[in-house]
Amino acid sequence: MNVDIVVPNQTRYLRLVGNIAEQVAKEVEATKHDRETLAYNLNLVLTEAVANAIEYSQPNNLGETVKVCLSVENSDLWIRVFDQGKGFDLNAVPTPDFDNLTERGRGIFFIRSLMDYVEYRRTDRGNVLEMCKHLQ
Repeated sequence: MNVDIVVPNQTRYLRLVGNIAEQVAKEVEATKHDRETLAYNLNLVLTEAVANAIEYSQPNNLGETVKVCLSVENSDLWIRVFDQGKGFDLNAVPTPDFDNLTERGRGIFFIRSLMDYVEYRRTDRGNVLEMCKHLQ
């Protein structure tokens, strides 16, 4: 299964992207996970990833898009989020201070906690956040 989505660089598309992730989760063969929990988790992870891609994109470039690729390879669900933003160092993102929570700053923590593999890198075409969930 391969699903590719390209959405404008606007937060109003976050719900759509999250819903697509949920539907993919409900269709895949996932013996290791409860389907509803997997669907909820993938919605959260993908919504956070796309929100970050939109928020940290190049300023004043409304024509930009965010590309999302979901694919099942062997027993793994791969999610790749491509953007043209300035990028960041994934390893430099701190764990949230749970004693002094703010409204922001937990997205990467959720992604790391819910996915089995997370990598962020710069490519010739921009940035890619690559995440994997083992299904079996």
